[in-house]
Amino acid sequence: MSSSDLDVVVFGSCIVDFISYVPRLPKVGETLHGTRFATGNGGKGANQCVAAARLGSRTAMIGKLGDDPWGGAYRDALAAEGVNVERVEIVPGESTGIAQINVADNGDNQIVIVTGANKCLAPADVQSSEGFLARARILVCQLETPLEGTMAALSAFEGISILNAAPAEKHLPRSLLTKATIFCVNETEAALLTDMQEVNDVEQAKTALFRLRELGCKTIIITLGEKGAIFARPEDSEVVHVKPVKVNKVVDTTGAGDAFIGALAHFMAKNPEADLSWCIAAANRVAACSVQKPGTQTSFPRAQDIDLPKDLASLEKQCVKV
Repeated sequence: MSSSDLDVVVFGSCIVDFISYVPRLPKVGETLHGTRFATGNGGKGANQCVAAARLGSRTAMIGKLGDDPWGGAYRDALAAEGVNVERVEIVPGESTGIAQINVADNGDNQIVIVTGANKCLAPADVQSSEGFLARARILVCQLETPLEGTMAALSAFEGISILNAAPAEKHLPRSLLTKATIFCVNETEAALLTDMQEVNDVEQAKTALFRLRELGCKTIIITLGEKGAIFARPEDSEVVHVKPVKVNKVVDTTGAGDAFIGALAHFMAKNPEADLSWCIAAANRVAACSVQKPGTQTSFPRAQDIDLPKDLASLEKQCVKV
């Protein structure tokens, strides 16, 4: 392969999902009868990589799996999605990361993760993957693996990097916040990082965005679920609200944020001249499509499933300065 032959490389987590479908989310100490159980492949890193691959990006994953039956099967599944898995390593003596997920009838979810082999992803893996990093247009990172490795990856990468700061931690080091080209969080993560009681609407998200800018973040995107997303570049004095895509029925919101991030990386890699607002609007459509199907990676659409905004007039209707 030649240089720049990869669109998206993801440095992050691989986790197997154990999903229980329930009428509603249980209260503390409550036992509920579920209606269905399923297993699937997840982890924010792998989810985002598969989302980009399904849309047509040439992708590679840098991650860790356990030396159990789940690990080998997961690596094979990534390869079947067209992901380059040369740097997805099986770690002796470690279990594959797992997530226990409850999905309610209204689409809400609860998730608990046990990271397993993911905790072994380290700066040394950045050094051994320098070739991949040099060949990619976009790097995507998250916070389900140790910060040291993530910081090393962001420091080593010379192209456009996207940091999805999830799951959020309250006091992230400024040195991490300033490294990524694009810093993306949802409303819950934005509230935690900025010490706000809540971020439930566009105005609150706008306040959170400017607080994140004060912390050193560059281009900032805050996703708002059914309310769309807002963003601003470092030089922007105004914030842009990218309006949501209407969905007739929400089936399962698990992985919707990962579908958005993977799609964002894909559209930025494939359309380097496109305005960021177009890429966000297109990623919104991918996320909206994913919530209409059950599961995580299994819900991610392919390129032919997405109706994209192709002209400026339609895009202008979706984007408004706030």
